[in-house]
Amino acid sequence: MHEAALELFGERGYARVTAAEVAERAGLTERTFFRHFADKREVLFDGNELGGLLAAAVADAPEGVAPVEAVVAGLEAVAAVFEDRREAVARRARVVEAHPELRERELAKLASWSKALEGVLVGRGLPEPDAMLLAEVSVAVFRVAYRRWLDGGTARELAAIIRETLAGLGGLFAHTAPGPRDLSAARAGAAARRSDR
Repeated sequence: MHEAALELFGERGYARVTAAEVAERAGLTERTFFRHFADKREVLFDGNELGGLLAAAVADAPEGVAPVEAVVAGLEAVAAVFEDRREAVARRARVVEAHPELRERELAKLASWSKALEGVLVGRGLPEPDAMLLAEVSVAVFRVAYRRWLDGGTARELAAIIRETLAGLGGLFAHTAPGPRDLSAARAGAAARRSDR
């Protein structure tokens, strides 16, 4: 069904294709289509299978593994699925990028990944605020790495780009984030400038 949808969306554009046409191209009835998907949008989003895979991989990471490494293992599990379907993933990404309603749905899907990831991290013993932060940052890292992977042709694996993106983020904060005292000084300076006006 996914392949049939991608073919049709590529040939005629997402807006000009109906769910019935996707079903027909896949050799199924419209009724069968709606048994699996609420609407034609959902054909592009696979329920939340990948979010479930991510959460399960993090939950299954060995005890004692650092939370960030458990998350990276989960992201790499998702990356492996994408790697095996690179051409279809790239076609899907083009369709999603071209339609605001699909971009919005993609963001909602990623938000659900983050929420599931947060719950798993709390279950592994990470305090809730830290779990929320790590989950949000990890999904953002995935989004950036995914975009770099799609834009970079076939030369590099998504898992390697995920690790590289995460390392780059760590380096960015290590070199540019002000420490607590620096931040207080910056706030005092800003307050002084406002009072001089």
